[in-house]
Amino acid sequence: MLKRGFASDNNAGIHPEILKAIQDANQGHTVAYGDDVFTERGIRKIYELFGEDIDAYFVFIGTAANVLGLDAVTKPYHAIICAETSHIHEDECGAPERFTGCKVLALPTEDGKLRTQNIEKEMYGIGFEHHSQPRVLSITQTSEMGTVYRIEEIKELTEYAHKHNMLVHMDGARISNAAAFLGKNFREFTMDAGIDILSFGGTKNGLMYGEAVIFFNKTHSVDFKYLRKQGMQLASKMRFIGAQFERYLSDNLWLKLALHSNKMAKILEAHVKNIPEVTITQEVESNMIFAIIPEEITKPLQDEYFFYVRNEKKNEVRWMCAWDTTEEDIEGFVTTLKRLLKKKQ
Repeated sequence: MLKRGFASDNNAGIHPEILKAIQDANQGHTVAYGDDVFTERGIRKIYELFGEDIDAYFVFIGTAANVLGLDAVTKPYHAIICAETSHIHEDECGAPERFTGCKVLALPTEDGKLRTQNIEKEMYGIGFEHHSQPRVLSITQTSEMGTVYRIEEIKELTEYAHKHNMLVHMDGARISNAAAFLGKNFREFTMDAGIDILSFGGTKNGLMYGEAVIFFNKTHSVDFKYLRKQGMQLASKMRFIGAQFERYLSDNLWLKLALHSNKMAKILEAHVKNIPEVTITQEVESNMIFAIIPEEITKPLQDEYFFYVRNEKKNEVRWMCAWDTTEEDIEGFVTTLKRLLKKKQ
């Protein structure tokens, strides 16, 4: 059996109920490319969350959800403003720039969250043809640093953006962890808070694959079906994405899984926060912990429980829990950590 580590929730397997949904959909023939009952039922579940006056489209992966959602509302002379820690800036290999043609303006942030004062310095040259025109503000919920925007923070950003004729995109790769932390439904901190386009994630919380691009204003998605096809994200066997989403959004399965991974992170935090050689650097508000540890124990600890180094200069590491992380995993990890620290002395 493969050992569970603390590198990424992407490394976790598929939740059994999601796998069963895929298996149940694997019967007989049905029309391809989304004209099937499974896709219809998956989209229907999204309507139950946000209402029917929206557009929702399934794609394979989160990078595609972000890039295609941004491409739908931008021109190549536009600029996309985001945090320097954001996935669209750090972890999409320049795909947003390549496919949208836009300039991505990445702003410094200590905790992965943007604030209006960060953005103000980029709001110049409006209408000036020599300057890229700010068009989209992109935020991540949960942020890449494990922090969660409160509803008031999102509203402040969306109001500022809309006042300056900008749209707001939310990368919701870990949106379920944010909802679990906030104790709010998805709509309250997205559509009702002024978000225009949402990348709704599922892969990091128990799905095999599949994300949804959601437009809260249908005027922004008029041509999206063509963009999805050109973007190579129109799945022929879309029923297997739809079947996953139908099960995921039924009986609060998404919430159960997110609550669990968040809880595991808090348990891990409780175990390590009083170890003198470990310095936690971010508030633990989701399923991630960021910490600075002695560099000499990093590699041997990774050899037993794999994880990533976030910042090599200060040896800041990221430990991430998943829907299938157990307390036994945490106990084993902490025991190994303490053993290596003792050996170092």
